[in-house]
Amino acid sequence: MQSYYAARASEYDRVYQKPERQPDLRRIEQWLPSVLSGATVLEVACGTGYWTQFIAPVAAAVVALDSAPETLRIAEQRVAASNVRFQVGDTYALSQPDRSFDAAFAGFWFSHVPLERQREFLRGLNSALEPGARVVLLDNLFVEGSSSAISEHDGHGNTYQHRSLSDGSTHRVLKNFPIEAQLHALAEEGLGKFAAYRRWEYYWAFEYLVPGR
Repeated sequence: MQSYYAARASEYDRVYQKPERQPDLRRIEQWLPSVLSGATVLEVACGTGYWTQFIAPVAAAVVALDSAPETLRIAEQRVAASNVRFQVGDTYALSQPDRSFDAAFAGFWFSHVPLERQREFLRGLNSALEPGARVVLLDNLFVEGSSSAISEHDGHGNTYQHRSLSDGSTHRVLKNFPIEAQLHALAEEGLGKFAAYRRWEYYWAFEYLVPGR
């Protein structure tokens, strides 16, 4: 996955240029800052900083992590705000924070988490946050004709797409499309409280509060 996004860095943002998705994107670009306003935000898998640019103006501070230096270089050029720090990081091995985060955001990352590692990822994320912190996951719905076709399934139930880049290379990419009930089930296992699901035509968002420790 890291090698795919490193290779895709220069064309990463083309996914946000699909004409049919523009109304949804404008709505989300207004909604997301209202949810994270005033917060100290840990952003995981920030990519090229597309969503960081909307969070930064309203957040108290943002620490944005990604595993690919190639995408982080683009993010640093896009968002030069003094309250934002970009750094290389592993979303499955979040180090103990050097500050208290009262919010977290993961945009278009949860769909790349294998089903068998979803709980591990959410527990690790929660452990880096204050009790009561708000977590916001934003991701894709599968929409026929707009989403890349699902090309295969594995024994755990994960789904995959084969994606081609402009250099002619083809990549096998894990991409799951969880439904609302699956997300609520994770929260009900003690991973989150006061969970809420929001849906647009092409995207979904899931919010919850980190349980007290």
